Amino acid sequence: MNPRSAVDLAQALIRCPSVTPAEGGALALLAHVLETAGFAVERPVFSAPGTPDVENLYARIGTQAPVLVLAGHTDVVPPGDEGRWTHPPFSGEIVDGVLYGRGAVDMKGGIAAMLAAALDFVATRPDFPGSIAVLITGDEEGPAINGTVKLLDWAKAKGERFDACILGEPTNPERLGDMIKIGRRGSLSGTLVVHGKQGHVAYPHLARNPIEGMVRLLAGLKATPLDEGTDHFGASNLEVTTVDVGNPATNVIPGEARAAFNIRFNDLWTPASLEAEIRRRLEEAAGNAVSFEASFEDTNAVAFLTEPNAFVGQVQDAIEAQTSIRPALSTTGGTSDARFIKDHCPVLEFGLVGQTMHQIDERVPVAELEQLQAIYGRVLEAYFAG
Repeated sequence: MNPRSAVDLAQALIRCPSVTPAEGGALALLAHVLETAGFAVERPVFSAPGTPDVENLYARIGTQAPVLVLAGHTDVVPPGDEGRWTHPPFSGEIVDGVLYGRGAVDMKGGIAAMLAAALDFVATRPDFPGSIAVLITGDEEGPAINGTVKLLDWAKAKGERFDACILGEPTNPERLGDMIKIGRRGSLSGTLVVHGKQGHVAYPHLARNPIEGMVRLLAGLKATPLDEGTDHFGASNLEVTTVDVGNPATNVIPGEARAAFNIRFNDLWTPASLEAEIRRRLEEAAGNAVSFEASFEDTNAVAFLTEPNAFVGQVQDAIEAQTSIRPALSTTGGTSDARFIKDHCPVLEFGLVGQTMHQIDERVPVAELEQLQAIYGRVLEAYFAG
């Protein structure tokens, strides 16, 4: 294997069955490659009650500022029915110029391109003015409790300070070069319970149907938009994901109705301010007619924005120089570990085209891996040029 080749490194990583939370040999592989190139490598393991222990990796080369962080995750989602794969999910086979395997896109391919570019850079520029840090977790696809968030705090406690970060998540919707993520929406989930009184449908005066109250409350939640969006974010959206009364009988008025909802929110809100607004809307809709309870799950998925700056511009320039496409700056999509990194330094996300991530036959064209490595190489040259 040539570790300065994104294709070779991606193949080797895919062959490591690192389904969350298993390390699967992926971090051991990266540790060996990085140590051989002169990086100082540490592999802290973090734990929390009720969650699996998770191995992580931190590496650094250089002792001076500025410090550019290359971040990602080696854990992958389960492959599903392996018999449905055209090529085995952990084989890393290349067929007709396409690399197949779980994690090819999300995001072993991105890590391979990123680190291959870094290894090539430090080999050809051993006296570059600054430092490169590598932050890899095995807990992004899982609970995200014992991974990046703790790894960052661990590094900070050791005195590590960072100036900028690229997270190699797949960001492009159609073509390599389409999109950089400069922020993410937050996510807040809640449960709504409406209390009624069970009874016979023939005697409604002796019962109270909670479904009517639930309809009233949900209508109140959706009656007006949460906001109209901002310059960089679309409007926040609330989606009801389940409504259930657990009632198999058609002649019984149920005693309780439950609904679950999720809100993807922009940077006009915090989880606390959003919860307060939802409770206000429920109280207003309920009046004195509906008895209900609302609860909210704890969340570490807050909305954030990396304001377009010189570093963002450097990455845009590098992408355009390599692909002839000027990437859009976006905050769309779900959550990522960037929500933790943003507390330590400005962060943006750029990686592969995400169309096959988490799917059967996840795959990436070899040419795209090579092109992504070239883009990361251009970013490193520009960043450390001054």
